[in-house]
Amino acid sequence: MINFNRMKNMKTVFSLVTSVLLSSSMLFAQFSFDDKTLMTIGDEKVSVGEFMKVYNKNNTQTAYENSSIEEYLDLFINFKLKVKQAEDLKMDTSAAFQRELNSYREQLAKPYFVDETVNEALLKEAYERMQKDLRASHILVIVDEDAPAEDTLKAYNKITEIREEIVNGLDFAEAAVTYSEDPSAKDREEIPGKQSFMPGNKGDIGYFTVFNMVYPFETAAYNTPVDSISPPVRTKYGYHLLKVTDKQDAMGVVQVAHIFVALRPDASTDDSARKAEKINNIAQKIKEGMTFEDAVRKYSEDRGSIANSGKLSKFTCNRVVPEFVEVINTLDIDEISEPVKTRYGYHIVKLISRDTPGTFEEEAPHLKERIAKDLRARKSEEAVISKIKTENGFKVYEQAKDEVFQLIDTSVFNAAFVADSLKMMAGTVMKIGKEKYTQYDFARYVEKNQSRQEDGNLKAYLNKQFKGFVDEMCLAYEDKNLENNYPEFRDLMQEYHDGILLFNLTDKEVWSKAVIDTVGLEKFFDGRKDQYMWEERVDATVYEIRDRDLAGKVKEIIMKYDSDGDIALALEQDSIKKLVNIKPGFYEKGDNEYVDQTGWETGLSDQINSDVENLVVFVKVRKILDPEPKKLDEARGLATADYQTYLEKQWIEELRKKYPVTVNDKVLQKLLTKQLNK
Repeated sequence: MINFNRMKNMKTVFSLVTSVLLSSSMLFAQFSFDDKTLMTIGDEKVSVGEFMKVYNKNNTQTAYENSSIEEYLDLFINFKLKVKQAEDLKMDTSAAFQRELNSYREQLAKPYFVDETVNEALLKEAYERMQKDLRASHILVIVDEDAPAEDTLKAYNKITEIREEIVNGLDFAEAAVTYSEDPSAKDREEIPGKQSFMPGNKGDIGYFTVFNMVYPFETAAYNTPVDSISPPVRTKYGYHLLKVTDKQDAMGVVQVAHIFVALRPDASTDDSARKAEKINNIAQKIKEGMTFEDAVRKYSEDRGSIANSGKLSKFTCNRVVPEFVEVINTLDIDEISEPVKTRYGYHIVKLISRDTPGTFEEEAPHLKERIAKDLRARKSEEAVISKIKTENGFKVYEQAKDEVFQLIDTSVFNAAFVADSLKMMAGTVMKIGKEKYTQYDFARYVEKNQSRQEDGNLKAYLNKQFKGFVDEMCLAYEDKNLENNYPEFRDLMQEYHDGILLFNLTDKEVWSKAVIDTVGLEKFFDGRKDQYMWEERVDATVYEIRDRDLAGKVKEIIMKYDSDGDIALALEQDSIKKLVNIKPGFYEKGDNEYVDQTGWETGLSDQINSDVENLVVFVKVRKILDPEPKKLDEARGLATADYQTYLEKQWIEELRKKYPVTVNDKVLQKLLTKQLNK
C-alpha cells in the first residue's frame, strides 16, 4: 500500500532542498562576483565586494546610476592610493597612531559589552519606579559582603528569627529599636559638652525613590506591598528587613519656603506648648492678611533662609523629613500649609515650584546616565559575561584553583603579596575558547588588585578575587576577538584605521604643507595673480549714528573735516563719540548695504534712515577704485586653499605613477549592469 502522507512529506522536503540549493547557488554566484578583482592598485587587488561595501555606505542616492558609480570609483582609487602610501611609510606603526586608533576602538567596542535587552528592561523599570515615592522602615543585621559562609549564615538566621517575631505580633518599630544594628534606630543619649540628645528613628528611613538606595534594597522596597514585611534582603551592608509604610505619586523636584520655629528634641512639655502656640499665632496672622514673606522676616527662626523670603534649595523626597513630603503633596503652587511638626520643630510651608517626572522619552536620556553609573549596570555586564562563557566553552579547573589559593597568604590584606613568588605555577585555572589562564596569571591579578584592609576570611577574599579575574578575562577575550566575531566591527575599525592614515598623510602632504611652504605659496600665487582680483571698489567711510536727533550735528562735523581722525576727535569733544560708529574701508558691491545705497558717487551721501531701529547713516565716498590684483596677504585664505588643491592634484599624479592603477573594465561593466538592473 502506498503511504500518501509519506509521499506528501517527501515532496515537501524535496521542495525545501531544491529551494535551498537554488538559493545557495544564487548566493554562491553573488559571493563569486563579489570576490572578482575590480582593480589593482600597485600590488594590491581590490574586489568588487570591497568597493561596493564602501560605495553603498557613502552613497546617499536611492537609485543607482552608472555616472555616480564611475565618479565614486575615481574618489575610491585616490583614497586607496593615499592609504597605501601611508602604510608603506609605516605610519600605522607609530605610537601616536596606535594610541589614537585604540582610543577610538575603546569607544566603538562599548556597545558589544552591553546587553540591550537587560538595559531596556532596567530603563523601563527605573522609569516606572520614579513615578512613585516610598516610605519604609528597616532593620539591619550587619555582615561583611566578604564574610565567611558561617558568619553569613549566622546573620541570615538572626534576621529570619527577627522577622518571625514581627510576623507573630512584635511591633516593627519596637523590633528596630531592640535588634537593628543601624545606629540611627536608637536614641542618641546626651553627652554633656560632646553631643546633644537625638531621638532614634525606630527604623523609619523616610521617603525615597529610584536611585536613592542601593539597588537590592530599592528592588525589595518596590516589590513589597504597603504595610507588609519583606523577606530578608542582602546588600553590601548586611541583611535587612523592610516594612513599606507608604506609597504615593512622585513628589518630583520641589522648592518651598518655610517659616520655622525651633524645638529641641528634649524639650519639656511647657516648651513644646509655648512653641506650638507661637507657630499657631503666626499662621493666624497670615490668615488675617499678613504676607508670608513679612511673616518670614518677622518670626522665622531659620536664619539661613530669612534673607531669601524663607526659600530653601530645591530638593527631592529623600532629602527632607517625611512630614515635609506629606504636606507638600497636599499643596498647590503658592498655597500655604497649616503648621507642621517635625523632629526639628514647627514649620509653615509655602509651595513655590514642583517638577514631577516627565514622559518616558523626556526622562530616558537622564535615566540611562544614572543606570550606567549605578550598581544595577552590573546586570547588563553579567548577562554579557554569561553569554561569553556559554559561547566559548568556559571552564574552571577547581584543583588548580585550590592549589594556588593555598599558596596565597594573608599578606594580601596588607597589600604585600608578591605574585612572582608563584611564578613557576603553570597549572591551568580556567579556559575560554582556546585560551588558557594559569595559576600565575591569577596570582598577578591578585597582586594588582590587592589593597590594605582589615584581616578577613582569606578564602572568601580569594573567591571574590577569582570572580573578578574570571570576569576581566572573559571581557578581555571577547574584546580580543571582536574583529573575528563581528564583521561589521572589523569593517568599522578598518574605516577608522584608513581614515586616520588619510588625515595624517594629507595633513603632511597638503594642508600643513600649504601653510608652512611660504616660498611655494608665493610662487603659486605670483603665477596666478589674475585669479585673485579686486572688483571695482570705493574708498569710503560709513558713519552710523545711534540717535537720530544728533544727525544734523554729526553731519556738520563730517563735512567740516576730511580726516576720520579729526572727525573722531571733534565728536569726542562734543561728548557724542560713543553714539557714532566710524567704519572706514574699501568696499566692493555687496559688502555694505549703506555704501550700496549711495550709487557709488563721490562725496557725502544723503541721510540714510534705518527702517527698523533708531539709526541714521552717512557715507563719505572718497574715491572709486578700478579693479586690481590683490596682494598675497589680501588673498591668503583663498590662495592657500587653491594651493592645497594644486598640491593634492600633484600628489595624486605622483601616487598613480608610483602605484599603477588597472581597472578591470569587463568586471566594471558587469557591475554597472547588475546595479542598474536592481
